[in-house]
Amino acid sequence: MNPRAITDINWPARQRILVLAPHPDDFDAVGVTMRFFHQRGDTLRVAILSGSASGVLDSFCASADKAAAREQEQRDSLRFFGLPDDALTFLRLPEDANGDPIEDADAIQRELDPAPPTLVVLPHYNDTNVGHRRAYAMFRKRSGLPALLFRDPKTTEFRCDIFTPFDEIAAQWKRKLLLYHRSQEHRNRQQRSRGFDDRILDVNRQIAAELLCDAPYAEAFQADGDLGCLTA
Repeated sequence: MNPRAITDINWPARQRILVLAPHPDDFDAVGVTMRFFHQRGDTLRVAILSGSASGVLDSFCASADKAAAREQEQRDSLRFFGLPDDALTFLRLPEDANGDPIEDADAIQRELDPAPPTLVVLPHYNDTNVGHRRAYAMFRKRSGLPALLFRDPKTTEFRCDIFTPFDEIAAQWKRKLLLYHRSQEHRNRQQRSRGFDDRILDVNRQIAAELLCDAPYAEAFQADGDLGCLTA
């Protein structure tokens, strides 16, 4: 299947979309696509699996405050996005010694019920990030729902089925969304000498170049499960 622009797909009306995010900030990595769905009237919910305190440097805040800081960053970014507070759930799964969420497929099942989403969005399983791989494994243990798996800076093998092209104006909006994650901006500046927003937008720029898009940026997804609208 050749990659298709998101606007060329006959999406069902009034979708119920769950973003299953291993960490705070995963939603924002595909914020332009989420805004596309939000603006067409689909219902968005966001479930964050873990607090990811291990992703916050000591120079940013005290250890006891790290998980709370990341949760507040996600609340702030989603308010800027335009979602109500009750669209966001923190599952707070236990984490291993490396700070990665421990697999708990039952917790995922409880989030999928009693009103199952019609589409789930989450990071791709071919990723060096352990949390991303475990999130997919937990999801697929309990659900056969259709999903969109997105590409991020740590994704390795990936097949692009759907892409969302966007221009510089949308990129500046996305930059603001990403910068609500102040702890991640701090960490990226300290460890990579590059902003968190720049790191994500660099990937979007690379995707657009690979797809030969007319737009300078694009978010990319692999279809997983039965997305009937792709063959309609």
